[in-house]
Amino acid sequence: MGREIFVDGYNVIQCAPSFQAARMQSLAAARDQLLALLHNRYRHTPHQVIVVFDGNETLEQVCHERRIRVIYSRHGETADSVITRLAASARAEGREIEIYSDDIEVRQAASPGGTAQTTAYLEHQVYAAPRDVERRARHRIAMRRRYGLDSNYIDEEEDEPPRSPGKKKKKKRR
Repeated sequence: MGREIFVDGYNVIQCAPSFQAARMQSLAAARDQLLALLHNRYRHTPHQVIVVFDGNETLEQVCHERRIRVIYSRHGETADSVITRLAASARAEGREIEIYSDDIEVRQAASPGGTAQTTAYLEHQVYAAPRDVERRARHRIAMRRRYGLDSNYIDEEEDEPPRSPGKKKKKKRR
């Protein structure tokens, strides 16, 4: 069973540098970019992603886009309070939670039993290579070093660079 991942939408859009261009265009473009990144990151996982934005309607608006539950808070209620309420409800039902926000009050809603991370960490996660790709890249680098195919690699155990077979080391005279 996957965990529930709560994302403070506008907090991510305002704090993460990668959303600057989209935010200059419009908030709708920035929201679409955030939802696309989250979809690409979590589409093959059992986790349920819930993105909460500050809304302006009389009732809370809920929709689903790309397997992501998007919630707009009602007028007078902040996205922070919605995340806190939903996180408490999920924890009470025994589900594992994860919260991404830079607001301290929201991050405290994750404890006990959940994890809270910053928006910078979320940004790093959505742009990171998948684990299998990262693992294969590390293995490829290690093998290139092991078999001497990496010209930029210098072994720390070598005292001196290798010499050509035809040249002899000259002794210094004092």
